[in-house]
Amino acid sequence: MSSNLPTDITNFIQFLRLNEGLSDNTLQAYQRDLKKFWAYVEPTALTQIERDRVEDFLYQWHENQGSARSIARCLSTLKRFYQFMVSNQRMATDPAGAVKAPKLMKKIPRVISEQQVEALLNAPDETTPLGQRDRAILELMYASGLRVSEVVNLPYEQINLSAGLVQVSGKGKKERIVPIGQLAIEAVADYLKSARPALLKDNRWVPTLFVSRLGRPMTRQTLWHRIKNLAFEAGIQGDLSPHGLRHAFATHLINHGADLRTVQLLLGHSDLSTTQIYTHVAKARMQKIHQTHHPRG
Repeated sequence: MSSNLPTDITNFIQFLRLNEGLSDNTLQAYQRDLKKFWAYVEPTALTQIERDRVEDFLYQWHENQGSARSIARCLSTLKRFYQFMVSNQRMATDPAGAVKAPKLMKKIPRVISEQQVEALLNAPDETTPLGQRDRAILELMYASGLRVSEVVNLPYEQINLSAGLVQVSGKGKKERIVPIGQLAIEAVADYLKSARPALLKDNRWVPTLFVSRLGRPMTRQTLWHRIKNLAFEAGIQGDLSPHGLRHAFATHLINHGADLRTVQLLLGHSDLSTTQIYTHVAKARMQKIHQTHHPRG
């Protein structure tokens, strides 16, 4: 961390490091935001800042084409910094406390088409144990909308193929039960019958449903690299997000008439507004189809 900063900033960064155990990258992000603010208000002392100065700083950042997301992040940094200042009796009031963050536009995720999903699902080489595993993973993800972390951490006993259900422990350890279709059931059954025992080799017990080529639980990074490589083999242009099949699952459901509340429950979203982003994706797709195929589009 830089030593060419006011003592109040270095003390704050040190407080975060010692009390919250934040990573160096996170600490550096806090420091960058505070350094930018300090450069703007100089020579006024940080302890003499009032609300209008904070608002002026954010307004100027906006005028210089700063994104709403970066401005909101910086405001969050300033709020934490000045809460720290008040709690340590360096200031009587928090000048950033009442400042409102700019409204953030939710980023519309890139969604691959149903034809692209089909190509991706057919990409694994099912003559090999790894190919059977990858096909089972892809079918399960597209059938259920599970997050990458939920897939790699899914316990062996929490999928019920006879009932066509999977029990998921999602964010905040919230449990949900999600149905899966026949094709996913068949792919996972084939994997369990031959591929998983072949990957385990010495028949040791591993708690997770899916295992690596070394017979260990998979990591998020491994799964992401597999999906990325298979997308390339399937001819899907551009980087496919780690959540690509989750986005496709939700959008394709809505495209085929599923209601938003059902999709929310399947995805495990606590807030319906998070799910609403997929209605924008579906509308954008309908608009594109209209423009392409309508004679006056």
